[in-house]
Amino acid sequence: MENNAPVLEVINLHTYYGNIHALKGITLSVHKGEIVTLIGANGAGKTTTLKTICGLLKPRLGEVYHEGRMINVLKAHEIVSLGISMVPEGRGIFSRLTVLENLDLGAYIRTDRVAINEDLDRVFSLFPRLKERQKQVAGTLSGGEQQMLAIGRALMARPQILLMDEPSMGLAPILVESIFETIKTINQEGVTVLLVEQNALMALSIANRGYVLQTGQIVLQDTAANLQINEMVQKAYLGME
Repeated sequence: MENNAPVLEVINLHTYYGNIHALKGITLSVHKGEIVTLIGANGAGKTTTLKTICGLLKPRLGEVYHEGRMINVLKAHEIVSLGISMVPEGRGIFSRLTVLENLDLGAYIRTDRVAINEDLDRVFSLFPRLKERQKQVAGTLSGGEQQMLAIGRALMARPQILLMDEPSMGLAPILVESIFETIKTINQEGVTVLLVEQNALMALSIANRGYVLQTGQIVLQDTAANLQINEMVQKAYLGME
């Protein structure tokens, strides 16, 4: 599944919010075709890591590499054009626009109209409910439908790497299973996934590898299977005594 060189590599990342030292030397890698998950409590630095990778935050120290090229010097839209898309926490859809308009905006950096239409059909096959509601104003969708739209919009950029921030947040359990099945399908079709998720059990059930973050530092990294049976992970994140 993986060659020796990571498709995405983060080295000694230090990111601040003002004087608050949010990331304290994060180092991680993602290889092509993997699902890698970041787990940890609220405030551990998971979202900050994704935002730094995709250019929404600039690190004070450290580098982010995509296929060997340093990208932390680039603007966010330039990083998207390299094939790195983010599904933000809280969905971040344009609530006053229609479903179709939101999806079109996902492809704003592209000019290949025929392929864009193919990708639109692909999103509608993944999420038939969005096809039914394509003319509906996005703000009137249910939480689950808004999450589908956020994922669909990110896919419209035709990413190589999908950064996903809390895709199950606020969703009913049956919808959580559906979203995770979709993540697996997207991955099987060739998209590499870096997943931040509070639901550690679900995340580890679909991931190849995982990193555990605590207060801005990685304290553990292993295969997902090993993390599921790790005593500290079980107690802290899987609700097992």
